[in-house]
Amino acid sequence: MTIKEAQNEIIDEFALFDEWMDKYEHIIELGKDLPIIKSEHKTEENLIKGCQSRVWLHADLSNNNILFTADSDAIITKGIIALVIRVFSNHTPKEIAESELFFIDQIGLKEHLSPTRSNGLLAMVKQIKMYSIAFQAKA
Repeated sequence: MTIKEAQNEIIDEFALFDEWMDKYEHIIELGKDLPIIKSEHKTEENLIKGCQSRVWLHADLSNNNILFTADSDAIITKGIIALVIRVFSNHTPKEIAESELFFIDQIGLKEHLSPTRSNGLLAMVKQIKMYSIAFQAKA
């Protein structure tokens, strides 16, 4: 599945909910299903700067695809990082670096986040893009 297809899938998924409380509930459920990051990756180095909550993000390159794992100490934030990882994980560094992220606006997430959570979301995406650029530079 391409990055664009993953985003469209998320948009379709969120279209099933009429109320934002239901959408938040869905985000929380997605966070519960987030694969657990290995404890050795929950380090200061993997903490995302700019998030009010503690969010750890780790990236591995395997067969020229980046695989992301993450965790957060806040349930909504954990669901948000689960969505972002779902879009970007298992794609090449080039695909990630060149992709446009549109699902956040399309599902209305940006306008329903507090300013601090919104800043945290931008920091998550920025960190993922930085990983993709770093892996491209290594190749």
